Amino acid sequence: MLWLAATPIGNLGDASPRLREALASADAIAAEDTRHTAQLLRLLGIETRPELIALHDHNERDRAGMIVDRAEHEEILLVSDAGMPTVSDPGFRVVQLAAERGVTVSAIPGPSAVITALAVAGLPTDRFTFEGFLPRKSGERSRALRELAAERRTLVFFEAPSRIADTLASLAAEFGGDRRAAVCRELTKLHEEVKRGPVAELAEWAAEGVRGEIVLVVEGAPETTVSPETALAEVLARVSGGERMKDATRAVAEATGLSAKELYAGALAAKNESR
Repeated sequence: MLWLAATPIGNLGDASPRLREALASADAIAAEDTRHTAQLLRLLGIETRPELIALHDHNERDRAGMIVDRAEHEEILLVSDAGMPTVSDPGFRVVQLAAERGVTVSAIPGPSAVITALAVAGLPTDRFTFEGFLPRKSGERSRALRELAAERRTLVFFEAPSRIADTLASLAAEFGGDRRAAVCRELTKLHEEVKRGPVAELAEWAAEGVRGEIVLVVEGAPETTVSPETALAEVLARVSGGERMKDATRAVAEATGLSAKELYAGALAAKNESR
């Protein structure tokens, strides 16, 4: 059997009795970082030391078959460094292969940085989407955010402290500076902090430097009563007035919550038809 076990995201007190039992009794543990997992076993006072198998982004494709082979007749535990494996962490290929082969897969629930941040952010939780890490390069990041600008569900991202200021600045540019967000830092740890506010203000705050592991929660786009046809007409009017189509599209998209990509395509098509 293959077990997916959620490990603490910061506070060791969040390790459940069921997790402790599984760590102590597994035949082998497939771990994102074997050194990190070995330390976790020591800190939890687990004296039995199951075999540790390194399973990370660079070797998962090669080791998935071996791990699933063993799971057919052994109790194999799969863990990441923190939280639930497979969620922006290694494990997906192993689970996919196990499911294809009919190997039983079950989870030991526990801490999740995504759900924890969503719960404390103070933003709508009824519908949300997890987007993982945004692209590192500024141009690619802006394009990715532009495609999400009209998303009405609450958005959850992981981000590195070295890039959070740039990401918030990109959010202000693509979503509008008034869009609400929450930077959730060092969740469950001693220096936990949740900084809430408009993304433009958060970008100024983050420019001074932010440390620790970060989950970013962003408000979804507001509902709009403006029809796509009306919005497209506004874009075309702005372009006729001398504004660049790209800028006009972005401004109207921010004001209406409609897709900037679709508005741009519609404006381009209308412009070509008029020639």
